[in-house]
Parts: sequence; C-alpha cells; structure tokens
Amino acid sequence: MTRASTSRGPVGRGERALAPDLARGFMLLFIAIANSTWYLWAQPMTGGNAHPDPEGPLDAVSQFITVVMVDSRSYPMFAFLFGYGMVQLAARQEAAGSDPRAVDALLRRRNLWLLIFGFWHALLLWMGDVLGAYGLAGLVLCWLFFRRRDTTLLVWSGVLVGLMALMSAASVLAIAFAPPGGESGGLDLDFMSASIADPSLVAAAVSRVTVWPMVVVGQGLLGLTVPAAILLGFWAARRRILEEPGRHLRLLRAVAVAGLATGWIGGLPEALAQVGVWELDEARATLLAMPHTITGLAGGLGYVALIALVAHRIQSRDREPGAVLTALTATGKRSLTSYLGQSVLCAPILAAWGLGLGAHLTSWSMALYAVGVWLATVAAAYAMERADRRGPAEVLLRRMSYQRTTAAPAAAGTPPGTGEDQERTSR
Repeated sequence: MTRASTSRGPVGRGERALAPDLARGFMLLFIAIANSTWYLWAQPMTGGNAHPDPEGPLDAVSQFITVVMVDSRSYPMFAFLFGYGMVQLAARQEAAGSDPRAVDALLRRRNLWLLIFGFWHALLLWMGDVLGAYGLAGLVLCWLFFRRRDTTLLVWSGVLVGLMALMSAASVLAIAFAPPGGESGGLDLDFMSASIADPSLVAAAVSRVTVWPMVVVGQGLLGLTVPAAILLGFWAARRRILEEPGRHLRLLRAVAVAGLATGWIGGLPEALAQVGVWELDEARATLLAMPHTITGLAGGLGYVALIALVAHRIQSRDREPGAVLTALTATGKRSLTSYLGQSVLCAPILAAWGLGLGAHLTSWSMALYAVGVWLATVAAAYAMERADRRGPAEVLLRRMSYQRTTAAPAAAGTPPGTGEDQERTSR
C-alpha cells in the first residue's frame, strides 16, 4: 500500500473527544433560535437586526435573552469548531500515512462540496445558509494558513479582531456624534427576508439564490468573524485543547469567564435598544451591529470553553453517559444532518410559500417553536445513534469528498455517526 492510499476507519468510541460533539449538539439549539427569527415574516424588522418590535412582555423577554445570549454568538462557535475539525481530520489522515498534499486536496474537495451543499440548501429552503460561507472560508484559509506556523495563525487572527475592534470603535463614535433621526443605512433586511414572505415557490427560490452569494462572501470572509474563529480553531486543535481539556484548564476557565462576560455584556446595548429601553433611531440602531458582532466572537469562544470544562467534569466521573448526554453528543456527531433538518422543519411550515405558520407567531412563540425543532433533531440523532446509523448528510458529504482507491475495514463496534471532527478517512 502506498503512502498516498493509506486509509483509516472511523474514529472509535474510545477515541472520541466529548467536548466537540457536545458543543456542536448544544450549538445547534442557538442556531435554531437565531434563524427562526427570520420566519416572523408578517412583522416588519426594526433597527439593524431581524427582530420585530415586541408585542408584549413575553416577546420583550424572549428578544432580550436572544440578543444577549444567542444572536451573533452561535456562528462564531460553529466556525471555531469547523476550523478545529479540519485540523483533526488532517492529523488522522497523516497519522495513517497519507501524504500532506493528498490531505490538502481532500480538504479542498470537502470545502468545495460544502459550498455546493450550501447552494442547494439555499435554493430549496433557506437563504441564510452557512454551509457555503464556511466552505468558502475553508477553501481560502486552508490555502493561505493551514500549513503556517502557530505564531502566524495567532497574529492574523489578532489582525482580523483588531480590524473588527476599529470598526466597532468607529460605530460607537458614530452613535455618539451622528445627528439623530436618520434612517437606516445598513443592510436591507427586508430584501434578505423577501424569500420567506413570498407566497410563490419559484419566486422565493430565485430570491434565496440571489441573496445567498452575499451571505457566503459577507459572512464567510468580509465579516471577519468567521475567518478569525477558524484560525483560532486551527491553533487550538494543534494543541488538542478540546480533546485534552484537563491539560488546559487554566486557559479554558479564563476564556469561559472573559468570553461569556464580554459576549453577554456586549449584547446589552443592542438588547436594550431592541426592547425600547434605549431609544435609538434606525440609523444608530444599525451601528450597533459591529460592536455586537465582535463581542459575539468572544461569547462564542466562551461557550466552547465552558462546554469543554463541562465535558472534562463529566469524563472525570468515569460513568456511563446517560440518555441526555448521549442524545446531545449524537446530535453533534450528525451536526450537518441536524442543521439541514432544522430547515426542513422550519421553511415549508413557517414561510409564506409553505403553510405560512410564521405569520401567526410572535417572538416568544417562535422561540418555543425553534426549541421544539431542535429537540426533534436531537431525538432523531439519538434514534440514529441507537440504530448505529450515520447521519445521511454526513454520509453523502463523505462519499463526495473522498476519492476511494483503497478502503480499510472499520474496526468492529465503531459508531457510524460523524460530526465535523469524525470522518471515515479512507480514500
């Protein structure tokens, strides 16, 4: 067997790190809540976010919690884990004897197929698809940084965060000194959500694929958050921080405390403006987006660190995982399937081109619906775990990404489920 064709089976149960799967499973709840806001298509959006004006105390409480703890906090967490998983995948391939150039080619194919998956996801269901954004970011960042030194990763992630900080400072100054009463000059959110409010199936699909390239480039590269989080994921994975949290407890505790404090406190201005406690015109409210985004990066990293600490505590007890933990990690293993499943359970039911249920919900009831959708995907993942079945989207992505010249048999008893950090490494 040549070096280029050496293969390896799926990661066994004893090899799996709990933290990445647990983080993905939990993160999907935040994604469901954040995305569901866009399905309130019958109510006009206000300010610089997708939330409508609250219709009562329950809406105000739901929006406040979502803005502080969820909005712009979930996708940096996802991006970090995405970058982390790419390094894990490459390390296992090279440990099995694969040539680094072949591994780089595998990562390019995988990211390209994520981009293609994202296009179909947008065409059929959801204009806010993130798969394309992560696929594009993965293609660019792997090309530029994957084999670079650790110092280079930290310096460039610092540069990106520094640029975000400068833009945030400019936004804060503009809020302080701009004349009041201006109209929003930010992103046209009605244009972004037009596909959800359109009753025509064909017109909605056209609208989604029109918006999708802007989401891909804007979120994947120009927004800076995703590239910065992916670079930090590269760096953290090289140190096996999530696989070996016991060796990095001081770092994880510091990131958890500082990150969550920054994320939650940084979310307060937009939350207060959203519920009407801080009265801002639309132009000033839109300017809150960048400070909210940069503090969201800190919050996302804080969530990852907190979950790693929880995973370390669970593993240190050396007990068999219960049903809840098994279900959450099963969802994390099947994060791609679960993410796409959310769109299947939301778009045809909530959008105007489907059953149109979104017109009859408000913020608090939509949040409950999102939690129900997440629980449904958790139950489905748990059922697949019990049946030793991989997520169908993971299976398809693997088949399209790998060029199988040889195949090693899987070790007996290895689980078929997979997440970003678990791949069938035969080629």
